[in-house]
Amino acid sequence: MQGLELAQKYYEAYGRAMIAQKFPQIADQTAAGLVGAGSECLGFDDEISMDHDYGPSFCIWLPREIYAQYGAQMQAAYEALPQEFMGFSSRVCEEQGEGRVGVLCLEDFYSGILGYGRAPVTDQEWLTVSEDSLATAVSGRVFDDRLGRFSAIRDELMRYYPRKVWIRRLVQSLAKAAQSGQYNYARAMKRGERIAAELALSEFVRESMKVVYLLNKCYAPYDKWMRRGMRELSVGAEIGDMLDLLYTIPDPKAAWEGVSPHDYVYNLNTEDGRILIIEAVCNIIVQELNAQGLSDHQDNFLQNHLQTVLEKENT
Repeated sequence: MQGLELAQKYYEAYGRAMIAQKFPQIADQTAAGLVGAGSECLGFDDEISMDHDYGPSFCIWLPREIYAQYGAQMQAAYEALPQEFMGFSSRVCEEQGEGRVGVLCLEDFYSGILGYGRAPVTDQEWLTVSEDSLATAVSGRVFDDRLGRFSAIRDELMRYYPRKVWIRRLVQSLAKAAQSGQYNYARAMKRGERIAAELALSEFVRESMKVVYLLNKCYAPYDKWMRRGMRELSVGAEIGDMLDLLYTIPDPKAAWEGVSPHDYVYNLNTEDGRILIIEAVCNIIVQELNAQGLSDHQDNFLQNHLQTVLEKENT
């Protein structure tokens, strides 16, 4: 059973009644669910995930003023709930997983993820929050929220970036994908700098995936789950399968043997299958930029689209 389902069943079996019966005076000021870090909050957990930070558990969020008065009492009541449920034993937390469940201060919960106890307001605030942190903040599921304060912040985040911030994030990832995949990779291979080439390839994979998430207007999770999450996207999801192919191509070293410094300056070394895949990925991205009205160029070099996309900030 996936963690989100287990958490909701556990809450419905014990948590809701505990709050109503033991804390009726603040029941209408609580929110409950499972949100935050961890594969279970993304819905990506599996049998491998069950060796840590797994088990019957959930979060209760209280506004700061309520948490200060009732937090410790409610945490004690939470810890007194049955430790086994539906055949699963109590949650075993690794050190970095401490504090993810139980009774939490609402503002501190968001502050710990975003750096703010609320949704970002200005463009600059939005730009200071990493995309994977935003994905973490809107992950999981809210089971109950009678007050609505927790969900109001969550809903604001789920409305996605302000347009100007979205465009700037998109331009940044397009630039990095172009620099790493369409420029640095080939130059490193020509020099025989294999580690530099592999680093460039990895950056291209990461940034092209980020572009896909941005074009879907969906926050990209942290690296571990970025590829997995692409299966849920509607725009450019085929890019994930193409990126998978990059890691099935035999060692391309032979394609670069005997290449001079002046070879492949204005054309592509099509003997290296990775080059073909990189360009195919970029072509799909270009077509989607066109489809969304962000660029009207057909040039496959992503770098040449940056200024056009940036000019769409205020449209």
